[in-house]
Parts: sequence; C-alpha cells; structure tokens
Amino acid sequence: MNKKETIFVGVSGGVDSSVSLAILKEQGFNVVGCFIKTWQPDFIECTWKEERRDAMRICASLDVPFITIDAEEEYKNAVGMYMVNEYKAGRTPNPDVMCNKEVKFGVFLKKALELGAEFVATGHYAREKDGKLLKGVDDSKDQSYFLWTLTNEQLKKVKFPIGHLQKSEVRKIAEKYNLLTAEKKDSQGVCFLGPIDMKDFLGHYIEVKVGDVLNTKGEKIGHHDGALFYTLGERHGFTITEKGTEDKRLYVVGRDLEKNTITVSENINQTKESKNKIKIQSINWIKKPEEGKTYEARIRYQQKLEKCKIKGEFVVFENEQSLATAGQSVVVYDGEECLGGGIIV
Repeated sequence: MNKKETIFVGVSGGVDSSVSLAILKEQGFNVVGCFIKTWQPDFIECTWKEERRDAMRICASLDVPFITIDAEEEYKNAVGMYMVNEYKAGRTPNPDVMCNKEVKFGVFLKKALELGAEFVATGHYAREKDGKLLKGVDDSKDQSYFLWTLTNEQLKKVKFPIGHLQKSEVRKIAEKYNLLTAEKKDSQGVCFLGPIDMKDFLGHYIEVKVGDVLNTKGEKIGHHDGALFYTLGERHGFTITEKGTEDKRLYVVGRDLEKNTITVSENINQTKESKNKIKIQSINWIKKPEEGKTYEARIRYQQKLEKCKIKGEFVVFENEQSLATAGQSVVVYDGEECLGGGIIV
C-alpha cells in the first residue's frame, strides 16, 4: 500500500482507537482523526462531549488533523430505535452489530470516502486480508463477532491496526507515545450510548410490567421488571424473594411473554429452547460456506466455538445450543476466517 494514501481513523477517546491512529501515522500514512458523533437521548447523562475532547487531545498530541462526523440521525434510527422495536417484538437485538453495520462502516465509511479518504481504520480487535475478515490475535478481545455484516468491498477499504496485537501490547504502545488514554478504562455498555442500564433505557419507550420469576418446577420465587427485557443466560436484574440457605447463581432459562414470566435455574443449560438446528435471516456471507463442510460458529460473544454445518438458511450444530435467542447473531468461522453469519429467527 502506498504510504501517502489517506486513512480516516475513527477516534472514540479510548486507548484502542488512539493507538490505531499512532500506529498508522508512524507507518507514514496521511491520517485524519475522526470523532463519530452519535445520538444520546435527553434522559441520559451526556458523555460524548467528554469523549470528543479526549479524541481531540489525542490528535493534537500526535499532530494529526481532527474532524467530527455527524452520525446522530443514522444512529438514532438504525441503532437506538432498532433496539426498542426489537425488544417490543420480543427479540433480543445486538446493537453493537448494527452500530458497526450502519454507523462505523456505513455512514462513517461513506462520508470518509466522499471527503477524500482511501481507507478508514478503527480500533477493533480483528484483521482484514484481501477482503477477508480474520479473528483478532487476542482471543479474549476478538471482535470479529460484531463485524459479520461487512462485505468484501467494505473490507477492502478498512484497516484494523491493532488486530495483530494483545491488549497488553496496545497499552504499552500508548505509554510509548505518552497518550492520555494509556491507562483509561475500557468503555462499557451499549456501543456509544454509554454505561447505561438497558432496562432504564428501554423503560422510556416500553411500559414496565412487573411479572413473576419461576423456578423450573413452575413455582413463584421472585419478581422481575418485564419478560421483554430479559435474554436467555442473563443472571442480573430480577429479584429472588424465596431464598434458600445455599443459594447459587441463577440464570434465565426461559421466557413466557404472554404470561410475562421468566424461568430461572442454577444450570445455564436447562433452557426449554435447546436446539441444534438454528434458522437465521438477514444473512451476510463474506465468503460463502460450502454445504456439507464442517465449520465452527458461536451464538453469543466470546462463547466457545461449536462445530456446525450450513444448510441453506439453517446452521446445524453438532451439539444442542441452549441459549439461542431470537434477534442475536450466529457467526460462522473457518479457522481464523470469519465467513459471516445471520440473525436468529
């Protein structure tokens, strides 16, 4: 790649994007730091201005041009309202997947190319090679799961400068450049919405209806804020009132939206919805899998990869999957390569 080519780098005010910017500048590219302004509803404490300030300071310390790209409208509609509508429909969406599709590699990529960039770069722990998407080297941070909606053409315009690094190495590089984000904690929460409680956010759009928490025998043992708000495998946000002397951690293993109940168990795999054949929709194959060939896939972030085969719109696992939740993503791998995936029906 010609080192004089221009790369617009998404800088969020965090350490990963800061180091991505520093690496590309050191490699000799024309880099521009870009803060992507997203939507925050009025009832959430404003955090984007502080993050933007940190991003500006990083760019100033590296002597890099800085611009702000406004993606507020796209983020509100394609991520925020998407989440609300999916929960209303009884599904559990994955906002990070949609944020990458519609914002970072949607409006950001489009506007960057319009403004003269040849490429965009982000601080994702993933790798790109000749239009292929590969897992990040740091297994504990690999984010390819959230990038399955990208296309070959998009990937040819994308760079992941830290995908070959361990998180500890990224921190050391930040220290080397005296970046103010070197010891900054990683952001938590939903993409750019900040560290908010999901139920608090949804409660502004969906009526909260208190319901019963049941054990696997169907006995009432507590209460919750509304079955719509919970996903299989969740272990927080409900209240147990019938406690024993040796209580263990409880997981949501079932939901009845009509009766507004959730069922919990000490065994996370005790869901009534276990199955090995999972139907998917909104399918995107970066590289189309061969029918009959054995691959690996996961149905939630950082889940252990499970062997499977692809049969049309179905992913057929060798083992039953107990936490397959409508609205979540199934992402398929061939070794290190992410082939793409789809949304669970």
